[in-house]
Amino acid sequence: MSDLVIRIADMSFDARFETEAAPKTCAAFKQHLPFVSQVVHVRWSGEAVWIPLGDKQFGVDFENHTSYPAPGQIILYPGGYSETEILLAYGGVHFASKMGQLAGNHFITLTSGLDLLPKLGPRVLWQGAQDIRFEAR
Repeated sequence: MSDLVIRIADMSFDARFETEAAPKTCAAFKQHLPFVSQVVHVRWSGEAVWIPLGDKQFGVDFENHTSYPAPGQIILYPGGYSETEILLAYGGVHFASKMGQLAGNHFITLTSGLDLLPKLGPRVLWQGAQDIRFEAR
């Protein structure tokens, strides 16, 4: 079952909230739907795209956090050592910043479109920022 649709440029992904594992993060993010921004390619973390959010606060601490999200997993880093950010893994990731290893809350998992992920990363890397939109179903 899908809770939301995520659109990146002309690509569309169904996704589910990880409400049992990250209830506070999911609830906080839902308050911002539809969420519209741009993704750029990560600098230190490997094969992922991210949304830098500066000092934006979602009012959550760590829950269901990981430094190694799998392809199709989306994490929210709530801020602290580095800026607040949302990261979508499309391949191998070791989540980090110039300050070192970080951990983010795994709160969304893609349920369709995983076959598009190998195209997403290189597109963002070589063509630059791409529009992203999270919408509730």
